[in-house]
Amino acid sequence: MAVRPILITGDPVLHAVAQAVPQIDESVRQLVNDLEETMAAAPGVGLAAPQVGVSLRVFVYSWVDDDGVVHSGTAINPELLVTPTELGDLDDDEESEGCLSIPGERFPLRRSVDAVLTATDLDGQHYELRVSGWLARIFQHEFDHLNGILYADRLVHPHDKEIAKAVRKRSWGSPGQSWTPGLDHLEG
Repeated sequence: MAVRPILITGDPVLHAVAQAVPQIDESVRQLVNDLEETMAAAPGVGLAAPQVGVSLRVFVYSWVDDDGVVHSGTAINPELLVTPTELGDLDDDEESEGCLSIPGERFPLRRSVDAVLTATDLDGQHYELRVSGWLARIFQHEFDHLNGILYADRLVHPHDKEIAKAVRKRSWGSPGQSWTPGLDHLEG
């Protein structure tokens, strides 16, 4: 296992649709182990393969809810269904979201409250999870990464302008930029 560098917005792999995993082999198992270790070191609650420069439809997640229940797993070649998003004003506290590929920045984003994830786990078993709340948010965020979408792409005014300004200020937005959890302290 190894902590891998996390790409920063602007790298082409982050903005392209990832390819399906053709088979679960040792390289995929190693990728998943590295994703888990990198996510934990960041720290984060989810990490998708494109974020470490691998254009495959894989993400991992690990989140502890308010009751202390750990929700963790691997999603290979996932599909995601979501309920329509609700209308109304954004709640800066309850809907604040961040991304390890835009480290240190957080902005409110409306996501669907409920989601159904169907995927394959690392053992090749197909599964389906019906989730709500923050776990649904995590799944939507990571699934977006597999489709070349960063949460910044979904922000509405004025937050879209604020994140664009933050990216420019840090000279991000071009290929080849990354940070390594444990070495660089950009998140947290």
